[in-house]
Amino acid sequence: MFTRIKLSTNRLFLIIVFAFGIIVFALNSCRQKTPAEQDVEDGGLLAQHYCISCHDFPDPALLDRKTWERGVLPAMAKRLHLQNYMGQYFADRQSFLTVPEWQKIEAYYKNTSPAKLVIPKPAVTPLKDWAIFDVLRPKKVDTSGAPAMTTFAGFNSFDQKIYTGDAANNLFVWDNDLNAKLLRKMSSPVTNILFPGKSDQPAVVTTIGILPPIDIARGKVMQLNLDGSKDTVTIGDGLPRAVQTVAADFNKDGLIDYVVCGFGHEQGGLYLLKQQADHQFKKTILREVPGGEQMIVGDFNNDGWPDVMCLFAQADEGIWMFLNDHKGGFTTQNLLHFPAVYGSSSFQLVDLDHDGKLDILYTCGDNSDFSTILKPYHGMYIFTNQGAWKFKQTYFYHADGCTKAMAADFTHNGRLDIAAISFFPDLKYHPGEGFLYLEQTNSGKFIVHEVPVNKFGRWLTMDIADIDQDGYPDIILGNFSNTGRGFVNQRGVIPAWDKHEPLIVLKNTSGKKK
Repeated sequence: MFTRIKLSTNRLFLIIVFAFGIIVFALNSCRQKTPAEQDVEDGGLLAQHYCISCHDFPDPALLDRKTWERGVLPAMAKRLHLQNYMGQYFADRQSFLTVPEWQKIEAYYKNTSPAKLVIPKPAVTPLKDWAIFDVLRPKKVDTSGAPAMTTFAGFNSFDQKIYTGDAANNLFVWDNDLNAKLLRKMSSPVTNILFPGKSDQPAVVTTIGILPPIDIARGKVMQLNLDGSKDTVTIGDGLPRAVQTVAADFNKDGLIDYVVCGFGHEQGGLYLLKQQADHQFKKTILREVPGGEQMIVGDFNNDGWPDVMCLFAQADEGIWMFLNDHKGGFTTQNLLHFPAVYGSSSFQLVDLDHDGKLDILYTCGDNSDFSTILKPYHGMYIFTNQGAWKFKQTYFYHADGCTKAMAADFTHNGRLDIAAISFFPDLKYHPGEGFLYLEQTNSGKFIVHEVPVNKFGRWLTMDIADIDQDGYPDIILGNFSNTGRGFVNQRGVIPAWDKHEPLIVLKNTSGKKK
């Protein structure tokens, strides 16, 4: 009897609570929104409508309120053809929306974004050690001139030498003792070299044209003999800040063609340089948007024809696959999309889980535009291939300002490890994340080492190669030590890295330890 009374009482209580909830909900639904609340709601709908016309929808939670207000929103307004004069917006004839609509979008971001972003702490504290590496440094360094600003560092497996380019338009070749020799002066900084496979073949060198982010198209792609001779053949010019070139016979006519990333600024594109019968090159546009940053060539659909995959890192960020249509062109497929504030910086196709399907190792961390704050989503991601080029995120490691990550089996244990650099690390409180070595212990499980090389430079470029031919991959790091505006975003940072060494080599000692 007592139990029955208790159950009835509980049922009555629940009915009362449920009824009260319905009444409160009804009253809230009937309550008329204030003008400010309505503006925020309308602004969210307008943002969904207008913002996705250019890129992924930017969630207010991605940035703090001050950054939205002072950095990103003014830049967004300019792209929408709204001019700000003394704090007042005016719409020009090309404007996509009215000033009142824009003010509602502003209200939405200012009122729904967090006051401060929370930067995650690693689940396990990184080890601060040398792991499997020793550092090799140049024997002679000129400390009297400008700081080292290395724009390219790569290893030529044919002649077993390292090549670097810098912001002063120099192209250097380095011997085994890390002594540099000036190979030649270029018209602008080198950003990429396709090394030849034979001694009688030239290298294909990409130069950016102009380093600062402005819309001047002076980039070039040229054939260059690495023996120091002056003969060059121009493959393509007038390119908007060219950063990388890949090669293949895309139309199977027996002649090598090229695809170039013109990163640009407000304008840019992905360009096909198709070789004609007279060995001249015809330029066509594959995708006319800025931000093309890195490409990989492969036969991605197994049809026997070369395709291209490209990471775009400006506004409409993501990875696109360009499938050869067998007619001299390509069809486009988007694989991954990222928010416009991510600052995508690199990707690698690699079978990390050894299942026969290529996964994507991706980094984001470019941090020199309108939101120069530390971001919790900067770092390294692994997107595992689920089949049919569909991907699922299976790993993330936070690294402020992450610039590049590359996977390799550094210890010959059958598991792929990861080396990563950050050009925009937390220079004030966590400079050690400038170079990370992620040692894979089990499938998808890593021990993170902060190798203490941050005092030797600030790393913008990286290459992995077996430099000393001992069977174990080593690492080349290129130092871009400029501390000017846009390169050091944190107040109170006193640069503690070497400003003059153009590069270092991390010698893999795994072979010796065995």
